[in-house]
Amino acid sequence: MAHAIFKSWFVDFEPFGGEQPTNWTTGNLLDIADYLNGLAMQRFRPIDDEVGLPVLKIKELRQGFCDSSSELCSPNIRSDYIVHDGDVIFSWSGSLLVDFWCGGDCGLNQHLFKVTSTRYDKWFYYGWTRHHLAQFVTMAADKATTMGHIKREALANAEVLIPDEDGYRELGSLLAPMYEQAVACRVESRHLALLRDSLLPRLMSGELTVSEVPYE
Repeated sequence: MAHAIFKSWFVDFEPFGGEQPTNWTTGNLLDIADYLNGLAMQRFRPIDDEVGLPVLKIKELRQGFCDSSSELCSPNIRSDYIVHDGDVIFSWSGSLLVDFWCGGDCGLNQHLFKVTSTRYDKWFYYGWTRHHLAQFVTMAADKATTMGHIKREALANAEVLIPDEDGYRELGSLLAPMYEQAVACRVESRHLALLRDSLLPRLMSGELTVSEVPYE
């Protein structure tokens, strides 16, 4: 739904009479966001008495969460390589996909970009990255010998339209709340699943009764 609205506003210009406003500018994905490639996490394993941090790989991004089979890394890696709920993650190798991460704190592995910006909001750079994803998938498939991928050159050649201040504000008022609600719902769903997995075995064993289950 949100992506469809994004396309309507930025491709068809329906809300602007079907024409691109003359004071909008053009750029590329690298102009609006930073694409930080992850670390080779096998070099950053937990040491001594560190509590390991789950490693975010393509598998975890695809399934939306880390699990007991996820590798662990040191929690003392550089902070910008730690992924938090709501971060935009783009898998640029193998299975190309882009999503808001909602699976809790983890370490960013290589072959994944953490997408951020000091100038633009998440709805903007997520939407444009998502907009170009089908093209990236086609490019990767054409080049694939073993595992398809894209290069930063593709990001530099991916054109974006940058609205003026009023247009940006109008778009943000429509799209930002939708993305924020979607992220909040997914995070809450994860928390409820963890609570279920914690309580159900105790209920089944009789260690805990229904009347003792916390509801808040």
